[in-house]
Amino acid sequence: MPWFPDFISAAELARRETRAAGQADPVGQYIAALNNGDIRAMETVWPGEMVVYDPRAGEIRGHKQLHRFVSRNQSWLAGRHARIETVAATYAGGRAVVELLGHLAGDGPELAWPVAVVAESPDDRSVVFRTYCSQWPVDGRRHLRPPILRPGAARPGDVVGRYQAALNAGDADAVVGTFAPDGYYREPIGPHLAHRGTAELRSFFTRCFSAGGGIGLQHCAVTDDGVRCAVEFNCLRWGSHDLPPQAGIAVYERGQDGLLAAVRVYDDIEAPIGHP
Repeated sequence: MPWFPDFISAAELARRETRAAGQADPVGQYIAALNNGDIRAMETVWPGEMVVYDPRAGEIRGHKQLHRFVSRNQSWLAGRHARIETVAATYAGGRAVVELLGHLAGDGPELAWPVAVVAESPDDRSVVFRTYCSQWPVDGRRHLRPPILRPGAARPGDVVGRYQAALNAGDADAVVGTFAPDGYYREPIGPHLAHRGTAELRSFFTRCFSAGGGIGLQHCAVTDDGVRCAVEFNCLRWGSHDLPPQAGIAVYERGQDGLLAAVRVYDDIEAPIGHP
């Protein structure tokens, strides 16, 4: 029987189609696995290496470790009657950044927990997930998050670049000037700590810079689709205080006027200004 090098079996074709669908929505595959405790669909899409950088569990590498991690998370999420809402998704350069709002049951009112997940594939068989959030909403404590990425060469431009420069300089008026009149800044702790409009933003950033100046960030990776720009960073300095390098991500959403309609931050940094 002759052998055709371009022949693809039906099973292999189905596997490739499944992988392509998963790569189109890698974070959706990951969240589904966390919810149902089963990574078999992910293993079909990415039979190579799977790596997760999680704020609570650290670095999880390989299918065996991932099985244990997903099983534990499924039990924890089920115990909190978790519901996951997608806030926004940014895709560019082979990377996906998905912002989520977890709704968790507790002793009192339902808890809203902002989480951002970054997914990228170093090749067509492997995937890396990086999760960013504050753990304050779930356990009332700040947790130092060591850097995940090294500083990169990419730098945000336009209004995002102006915001970054003003943040580094500690110039509250310049920061506020990058926002649209009804733009808002949401702190990592949750939607209840959102500062909207010029007066609230000026008050918030004036307090942020009261520790002796601006906030020093190393830019590590930039994912920009033209509407939203997600910047993964390491924070090194807050005012006059040097900090242990800590990882985080901020998503900058542009309005139609080219100014910032929203800034949403996901980190667990203990600011030296008396945050809650």
